[in-house]
Amino acid sequence: MTQTIDVAVCIIGAGPVGATLATALASQGLACAVVDRAPLPPMELPEFDGRAYAIARTSRTLLEAAGVWQHLPWAPGPIRRIRCADGLPGEAPSPLMLHFDAAESGSDAFGWMVEARALRMALNARMRELAHLTVRAPAEARVERQAEGAAVQLSTGETIRARLVVAAEGRHSPLRRQAGIGTAGHDYRQLGIVGAIAHERPHGEEALEQFLPHGPFAQLPLAPTPEHPNASAIVWSEKRAIGERVLALPDEAYGREIQRRMGDHLGRVTPIGRRWSYPLSAMHALRYTDTRLALVGDAAHGIHPIAGQGLNLGFRDAAALAGLLLEGGDPGDTALLARYQAARRPDALLMLGATHALERLFGNSLPPLRLARRLGMAAVDRMPRLKAAFARRAMGFGAVTGGLMEERARVLPGG
Repeated sequence: MTQTIDVAVCIIGAGPVGATLATALASQGLACAVVDRAPLPPMELPEFDGRAYAIARTSRTLLEAAGVWQHLPWAPGPIRRIRCADGLPGEAPSPLMLHFDAAESGSDAFGWMVEARALRMALNARMRELAHLTVRAPAEARVERQAEGAAVQLSTGETIRARLVVAAEGRHSPLRRQAGIGTAGHDYRQLGIVGAIAHERPHGEEALEQFLPHGPFAQLPLAPTPEHPNASAIVWSEKRAIGERVLALPDEAYGREIQRRMGDHLGRVTPIGRRWSYPLSAMHALRYTDTRLALVGDAAHGIHPIAGQGLNLGFRDAAALAGLLLEGGDPGDTALLARYQAARRPDALLMLGATHALERLFGNSLPPLRLARRLGMAAVDRMPRLKAAFARRAMGFGAVTGGLMEERARVLPGG
């Protein structure tokens, strides 16, 4: 006899956004299930693999409320200062820079660098201790949605009956396609390179965003470890052909290419961990909901990494949806889903437009535009109110969603 599991919400996809949404709901007693076709990564990974996330303040609030942050196996690295510069590979950056200091915004940090393995370990630990959460991974899911509810048939032979299904499976979401939800997109013809470096000098908890003609290069401060007391994550956008050649280089030559883009302020750099790469494109779903369905994270939107806000945008989806669901009532109610879409699409569209405009503005080497960029950054650096607005956006707050996010955070424990 096949087992039937009754839940309020079934989340398809156990990545950071899907798993965080599941823990946020289950920690408040709402019966949930999370299903992923792949097994959950193991609790303990032998070594750093080069991946890390920049977690904004609002995202940390959600992770704390869901009981995930407390399970991080080691302290994350704070980002207390950000330096934005314009330059060319192999040349010193322009002295006309833009500096941000979290203390000027009355905060201790803009965000925190969390290793991907550390967040996965924390999510796994939290999911294991929640009585109201059912986890099935690995398991294939076949979803049938009707006006009265949804049925999720699993390859394990089980059936999950839910009032709402959440698509958190990433950019190529099968549930989004099944619902006939179209997307708009743009191919940047760039390659995103992600990894980590060790360096001779301490980073002072400062991040660097270096704007280069073929795409931005970011150095993000990692917390010190016994093995690597001075280390940073890198997020590097490059023309695809150049990026592919760089990725094929041996470590020493690869390190030199990083140094040419980053500069010498941290001394000699040495690549550590693996190298990761992915094609860069923007994507936005034409709607975020369907009958008994909500899209979150990369299933709903994808942006250029120039502002480092892709994952944080997904966490804001999770926070908004969790806040609405925890108000009570039918989780798949049409009016509730309409409120979710109205809350989240403007923020995502604003961020998509802003990152696209930044990429267009900074992604060239025409002398007049380079001069205008540098003068603009120097001018903004002397405008406290405008700097404060940019700082709030970096922390995850914004004119469109700041109030809603703070309200939703209070719905969850610890918010």
